Amino acid sequence: MTTPSFAGNARWEQAAIVGVGLIGGSIGLALRRAGVARRIIGVGRSAANLQRAIACGAIDQLVLESAGELPEVDLVIVCTPVDHVAKHVAWWANSAANGALVTDAGSTKARIVSEVDAQLHEHNPRQARFIGSHPLAGSEKAGVEYARENLFDSRVVVITPTDRTPPSAIVEAQELWKSLGAGVIPMTPAAHDQAVAATSHLPHVVATALAAVTPPDLLKLAAGGWLDTTRVAAGDVSLWQQILLENREPVLAALAKIEEELHLWRRALEQRDAAAIEALLQQGKTIRDAVGN
Repeated sequence: MTTPSFAGNARWEQAAIVGVGLIGGSIGLALRRAGVARRIIGVGRSAANLQRAIACGAIDQLVLESAGELPEVDLVIVCTPVDHVAKHVAWWANSAANGALVTDAGSTKARIVSEVDAQLHEHNPRQARFIGSHPLAGSEKAGVEYARENLFDSRVVVITPTDRTPPSAIVEAQELWKSLGAGVIPMTPAAHDQAVAATSHLPHVVATALAAVTPPDLLKLAAGGWLDTTRVAAGDVSLWQQILLENREPVLAALAKIEEELHLWRRALEQRDAAAIEALLQQGKTIRDAVGN
């Protein structure tokens, strides 16, 4: 099979999404909106969930994981939990069409990319082209029923090529995510994991800790500030346990930095240091204002 081209109106004949939840379902809907895949196949363990994905328009056809083989697909996007991604990427890369593009949506990258690169280097009879991806989009909600076609609009997707990544896979992955509405930033897997530890994983830990120390009898007083700050704490517990353990060292480094910052806050308050409190508030406001809404 020839490598798909994005010239003119060319598109993938068949795309497979492995793990059709919020992210996988949104990818399916966005692929359909963009018209870059003629047929979208959902792969998973639950026929009932895949039937829901068909009903909401995220996929056209279901394949149970137990089947162990994909139809002739030229694009595979693995959206399973991070501790299963490497296995699924290698598995389906050996089942897809010759030369298929294979990527993932995992929230961590270093181990996944290293394992997949090694596995495909040793055994890749169909010449699958792999590149790691992480769409920085999502919600505290889980399940294909929350999927939406505009989830990736104006969001960022990080791709993580290595020296084993075919140049054509880099180009094609960029075109894929851009066609779904996202901007694309290339990073090394290690740099990605350090970055998201600060911008995603640490905020989840902090939000969860804040929610945990709030006395239940005071929740009736919880307003916008508490609700906005703790929103992500409502996320899937099992999923986040895997993410935090997978990215343990970068998260520990990020935790050390916030512990230092909290020490500055404690000292400023203990000393009634108005100037220090103002400086700490201004520092946070300046950085937050730089992001906008």
